[in-house]
Amino acid sequence: MKVGVVGAGLVGATAAYAMVLRGSCSELLLTDLDAARAGAEAQDIAHASPVSHGTRVASGPLEALAGSRVVIVAAGANQQPGESRLDLLSKNAAIFRDLLPQVAAAAPDAALLIATNPVDILTDLTVRLLPGRAVLGSGTVLDSARLRWLTAERAGVDATHVHASVLGEHGDSEVIAWSSVTVAGLPVAAFMAARDLPWTTDTRAEIEAGTRGAAAAIIQGKRATYYGIGAALARITERILADRRAILTVSAPTPAYGVSLSLPRIVGAGGVLNTVMPLLDAAETAALDVSAGVLRAARANLAEWASEA
Repeated sequence: MKVGVVGAGLVGATAAYAMVLRGSCSELLLTDLDAARAGAEAQDIAHASPVSHGTRVASGPLEALAGSRVVIVAAGANQQPGESRLDLLSKNAAIFRDLLPQVAAAAPDAALLIATNPVDILTDLTVRLLPGRAVLGSGTVLDSARLRWLTAERAGVDATHVHASVLGEHGDSEVIAWSSVTVAGLPVAAFMAARDLPWTTDTRAEIEAGTRGAAAAIIQGKRATYYGIGAALARITERILADRRAILTVSAPTPAYGVSLSLPRIVGAGGVLNTVMPLLDAAETAALDVSAGVLRAARANLAEWASEA
């Protein structure tokens, strides 16, 4: 099974490296406007293949995406210190208008997994540019992983035993659905009480701040985030390729909110198969409405939607 990665920068290359280490696919193609960068990344990643899963790794032009089952789109400008994901919109939307039709022509049967920020609006734009294609965004899969890790640290358990979802925008307005967070099958408050561990409003606020502020803190310290999102993209790709029917908080068009945003989705062959709307309390429901409004307002600045306003 072949996977293509468009954009051989830190996110695209790290996703490719994660897929080689995990054995996500049998063949991997990196392509980038900077062909020399794509070639060097492909060669470096290929050297990990003999000591992992033997994935065939190569680079090439966009046309070499032919035969891909999934194409990860990670091309675009990076978020800079002090810059929000939404600040990237105009720059990356212009890149997508030129790039996406070429990707679609080269790999007509591939599901498109959008990783470029702001991922929710660019997922919407991709759907608008390529109607009828299987399109999903990486959404809040990474944010949910951050929430799970921070909660597990407080609970003193392996993070795989924590189930938690971040909903809405992959950005400042994201919603932490505390009402559905569980640890080892128990509501998080009940688990913490059973272990005689503190679970207070302040505890939750600290975890929320750590979840929302993770990207900014990492970017401040090392200019970019790529390990977490690289692993998340590998995981999403595997679920599509193997038709795993996994539940992941990916971004996709959501008619009820009028925009692409993250909710728990069933992901398998062809991308998003269905949406599982979680049970939310009143505050979470209101916050999700606000998050959708933030995304709709930002999207209205794009030419494709401005004429409809």
